[in-house]
Amino acid sequence: MTISPFLAALGSDGPVTEYAKDMELYGWLIGSWEMETIHHLHDGTKHRSTGEIHFDWVLEGRAIQDIWIRRPAPSTMYGTTLRVFDPEIGGWHIIWSDPLNQDYSRQIGRAEGKDIVQLGEDSRGLKARWRFTEITANTFHWVGEERSLESDPWQITFEHFVHRT
Repeated sequence: MTISPFLAALGSDGPVTEYAKDMELYGWLIGSWEMETIHHLHDGTKHRSTGEIHFDWVLEGRAIQDIWIRRPAPSTMYGTTLRVFDPEIGGWHIIWSDPLNQDYSRQIGRAEGKDIVQLGEDSRGLKARWRFTEITANTFHWVGEERSLESDPWQITFEHFVHRT
């Protein structure tokens, strides 16, 4: 398969040198992963599915981009995240886009203890918190939560149990 000029220009061999240490927060994700997903519905039922995730360096190593695909076929989620480190805020701008479901989110990501926590809002105007927890070199647990108001408790909507392929 021939790589298009666009994909060749998008990809990068590694992080930009000036922020290499800061890029480690998400840099360990580079590679391919498989996931088992639990979708927690508001009525208490749970739907299970599987999928894959691919992470790589992009934009001259100034960002990390991923692709999340949830199945069974046809895909029930097919989206991408762009993560860009911002030295001014000491955090990461997170932009999620899933055109299949018209689902979009903007967040700020930072280390919180041993976890990575991303906070922001989704396209419905709900507060969103996405967490990478139980992180090892080859596994992590991703938890997606939402709430309407700051005073509301967080409600788990999705969990992904992920392992490196």
